[in-house]
Amino acid sequence: MLNVGLIGCGHISETYFRSRDYFNNVNITTCADISIEAAKRCAEEYNIKSKQVDALLNDTEIDIILNLTNPTSHYETIKNTLLAGKHSYCEKPLSINYDQGKELIELANSKNLYIGNAPDTFLGGGGQLTKKIIESGEVGDIKLGNFNFAFPGVQSWHPNPEPWFLEGGGPILDMGPYYYTMLVNLLGPAKNIRAYSTTVSKYRNIGDGPKKGKEFKVEVPTSYYIIIEFHNEAVIQGFLSFDVINHQLNFMDFFGTKGSIIGPDPNMFGGPIRVSLSEGGEWKEYSTENMILGKTNIFNESGRSNEAPTNANYRGIGLSEMIYCIENNQEHRCNGKLVLHVLDMLDTTIKSAEENKNLSLRTTCEQTKLFLDDEIEKIIKK
Repeated sequence: MLNVGLIGCGHISETYFRSRDYFNNVNITTCADISIEAAKRCAEEYNIKSKQVDALLNDTEIDIILNLTNPTSHYETIKNTLLAGKHSYCEKPLSINYDQGKELIELANSKNLYIGNAPDTFLGGGGQLTKKIIESGEVGDIKLGNFNFAFPGVQSWHPNPEPWFLEGGGPILDMGPYYYTMLVNLLGPAKNIRAYSTTVSKYRNIGDGPKKGKEFKVEVPTSYYIIIEFHNEAVIQGFLSFDVINHQLNFMDFFGTKGSIIGPDPNMFGGPIRVSLSEGGEWKEYSTENMILGKTNIFNESGRSNEAPTNANYRGIGLSEMIYCIENNQEHRCNGKLVLHVLDMLDTTIKSAEENKNLSLRTTCEQTKLFLDDEIEKIIKK
């Protein structure tokens, strides 16, 4: 079994440690953090070893580094991982700009190492069921659609919200990976992007924790309107925002030549999918509760919004599938071509808004294949 070393013992690490309960090949043996105390607490809680970051990177017993550092540290940590001769799996995004991401993919390829990246939510029941319906032809060819993520920002509840509003933050790099990866999963690679951005409030106040009431400066746009043209000729519009108090927008809608789909929340693994095949007709609901990666598995509050009771959360499936593919010399789904294309979409969105013009993507990738039950059953714990 391959050994995984984890770097970055923050809140998200809790989710990845839980993945050991779901998947039979996620063997996290050692953790590290720039805070030695944080690493020691993590090691004690999960009964593993702790080391300093450099020591973990040089540990010959570690095969894969699971990188859970802050987005601005992703590039350096992945690069050091690859230079140490280890495979890399990282939280989203791959990096905070395209040029850095391209360098990392080229380095991984030159060393014949696997590089994988979150999000892996598109592998869940919601994304896979939507993909199956689209590929069945039930709603015809998808030509139009929209996607939406909008909330007031994390400053009301997070004790340290500043990174969400600095370079490396904002709605595109924070939530864009979920939506863009799902779109590529369902529609294939993107071709062109036109985006518009705004910053509604130049300053925000921390609403909870020891710094409650402190004002901080917002240094990135906090709302984007986006139009994406795909190689399959679909045109999809999107809205990603940290400025909205409340709304009733669907997460994703797809409009085909024979019908329409209300799609899943790309930040989740399950949830209902709705299909209508006639003007003014009823919406037929499809449940993911009978799917391996769609059934509810969160029953207790953990403090994370995507881990509330009644949710399906199988984060770590991308890492598990990559481990299986390393061991069996196969290409994994959260692969370098996909994650670089998604990073290209993120980077192009930001640049399009900055330059006030339509921009073409620099990359392409293969559309991901359906994740079949017999493949999932090879890595799921019985």
